[in-house]
Amino acid sequence: MNPPEHPEWLWGAAEPRRSYDVVIVGAGGHGLATAYYLARNHGITDIAVLERGWLAGGNMARNTTIIRSNYLWDESAGIYEHALKLWEGLEEELGYDLLFSQRGVLNLAHSLQDVRDSVRRVEANRLNGVDAEWLDPEQVREVCPIVDISPDVRYPVLGATFQPRAGIAKHDHVAWGYARAAAALGVDLIEHCEVTGLRVSDGRVTGVETTRGTIAAGRVALCAAGHTSVVARSAGIDLPLQSHPLQALVSELLEPVHPTVVMSNAVHVYVSQAHKGELVMGAGIDAANSYRQRGAFHIIERQMAAALELFPIFARAHVLRTWGGVVDVSPDASPIVGLTPVRNLYLNCGWGTGGFKATPGVGWCFAHTVANDEPHPLNAPFSLDRFTTGALVDEHGAAAVAH
Repeated sequence: MNPPEHPEWLWGAAEPRRSYDVVIVGAGGHGLATAYYLARNHGITDIAVLERGWLAGGNMARNTTIIRSNYLWDESAGIYEHALKLWEGLEEELGYDLLFSQRGVLNLAHSLQDVRDSVRRVEANRLNGVDAEWLDPEQVREVCPIVDISPDVRYPVLGATFQPRAGIAKHDHVAWGYARAAAALGVDLIEHCEVTGLRVSDGRVTGVETTRGTIAAGRVALCAAGHTSVVARSAGIDLPLQSHPLQALVSELLEPVHPTVVMSNAVHVYVSQAHKGELVMGAGIDAANSYRQRGAFHIIERQMAAALELFPIFARAHVLRTWGGVVDVSPDASPIVGLTPVRNLYLNCGWGTGGFKATPGVGWCFAHTVANDEPHPLNAPFSLDRFTTGALVDEHGAAAVAH
């Protein structure tokens, strides 16, 4: 008899208590990972993770699961490579099948400027110890035979960067694995408990107001993605974030045809094939600011046109469903992780479209920040004050598409 896919027990439903040492706002991947590493690495277990809906029902359930670390700038490569190394041992760490598949990621180049930028990024990656290769068009076809490398198309493939250790994982399993492990260490996971405001006294956070009453807290960590700016504003903090819908879609189930992950900034689409067989596709954010978890049809239409530019084989595939998440984008397209002007209030936001791949890395570093009231060296460059000092980490376009 085959064992069940999931254990009978994952985590227990907790009722909120009147006070905790640490309250984490947001039970997505980042919130759950932060809670787990606070308990595992720092021995802090009096923690409540509050989620306004169901656990991991926000962006964690609405992303396209791409994992990579081939970012241009040293600061970005540092935290994403730390995350990737944790990904490589995470199934054993959590004792849970995450369907982590290191199938590699191709970032295509379609112009001479793309080629120059891509080769530059490969060399920068190598200097940072990140595996990266430059492939010519024939080598691209060897890695992914279904990509059209004909010189006659509108956006000819002139080459690509390739990170062999990159890949995908099953987002739900990642959330469940962290939730199960955190609950086993004594963390309270509280669903359907929306945080409506922060309580601040004498410049220090003292707790949170929720739809299930007031909860006192010694420390509060915000991991609410696109809604972090809304919660932070109740403490008098205006964050430099814009929230946008980001759409994605999957096709009907197909036989295995797509062996890797392919991304293109010029054509602006990214495609992988999930374990069950559906093609997973995404493109750019909707231009309008919004908190809605659905997007505009014209984005999907352009995304399909872009996919067919690269993959003529998909011409007869059918769309199964579409969805949207809410991404929070900072002025330099890099996250904000660290302390705030309010004592014992900590920020983890601004990840834009790159949050899923960072999950274990930022959980590790943010837990260190909360436990020690000082940034971990890997998230120190992503402090809020960089927008006044000018020490930006400008990833806009530096690493091809940000996903």
